[in-house]
Amino acid sequence: MQATAMREQGPSRAAPATAQESPFFVPPILDTLGGLVGRFPAFWIWMAGLESRRLADRTQQLSVRMPIYVCGLARSGSTLLHEVISSHPSVATHRVKDFPLVFTPYWWRHATANQRAQTPRERVHRDGVMITGDSPDALEEMLWMAFFPRCHDPSTCSLLQATDRRPEFESFYDLHIRKLLLAEGKTRYAAKANYHIARLPYLAHLWPDARFIIPVRDPATHIASLMRQNRWFSVGQRKHPRALAYMRRSGHFEFGLDRRPMHLGDPEKVCRVVRAWKAGDEVRGLAIYWDMVHGYLARLLAENSAVRDAALVVRFESLCAAPAQVLQDVLRHCALQGGEQIAEGHAPRIRTPSYYDSGFTPNDLAVIREETATTASHWGY
Repeated sequence: MQATAMREQGPSRAAPATAQESPFFVPPILDTLGGLVGRFPAFWIWMAGLESRRLADRTQQLSVRMPIYVCGLARSGSTLLHEVISSHPSVATHRVKDFPLVFTPYWWRHATANQRAQTPRERVHRDGVMITGDSPDALEEMLWMAFFPRCHDPSTCSLLQATDRRPEFESFYDLHIRKLLLAEGKTRYAAKANYHIARLPYLAHLWPDARFIIPVRDPATHIASLMRQNRWFSVGQRKHPRALAYMRRSGHFEFGLDRRPMHLGDPEKVCRVVRAWKAGDEVRGLAIYWDMVHGYLARLLAENSAVRDAALVVRFESLCAAPAQVLQDVLRHCALQGGEQIAEGHAPRIRTPSYYDSGFTPNDLAVIREETATTASHWGY
């Protein structure tokens, strides 16, 4: 089980003695494989189809029932929630070792089945989360990028509605989940997929029994965390360009040199975010972005009964203050039995982050309030 203590990036640590010791180091072979997958999506979709045909007799006996999606703006607790849900014995998910061959989950899992156990290491975010190759990871986005190549273009609306139809993708996606269930011998699927914020109505149509876990966080502390991570990733990616390529190929644009906002149907706000970031006005840019994302979610939950009925909102602060109770609520919402024991097992590792000075000036805090106050009040902040 991973350590799930929640703490923010602390004071600078000693620089690694060699490039290989840097948390941003990406082995050349992994970079090469990642490039092959990223450049030739059509080939890997074909390979996925071949795998599906070979496994058809077995996958047709499985069904995708009540898939679970954890989706919220990065740094809101989504990784922890994904980890807890994925620790349930019935749940299959993508894992660190699946990158980059995520398109053929059954074959790749069998190819890596005899790998030597790894010593846990702290993930690159420096947030106390310890990982190995078997740890849950947010890799599903790679599949969506192959079928929706402009889904991370800030100039293009990325919303998918219940009325949207993509038959080729939907067939591929259904079979992909079945193959992952088969590979792990599980009955339920879970994914951490923050960009699914833009796809909740579509997912609720695909899987009417889906469960959505939506973490939210106080804007000031949330923005402080996002700023720290962006600085840290930007420094690391400048020194290690392969780390930037890894982030792009795995579908992560939350921090670093290629940070991109989601386009949730309000082009004016997206332009304001991008302009602020380019001008170096991090606080205002992230405050606008926080308001845009959480304002969209508030309206969606108010207007869309299918999404509202499937969703559980998890406040970051409540999770840190009463982890056992909140985790039990999460597992109960997901219809996962044995939630009390799982929640009690994870709860001791969860605590409110020990913040050091965020560096916010009174003016910074005033900007955050100016841009987020109305939306924040809706969420109880």
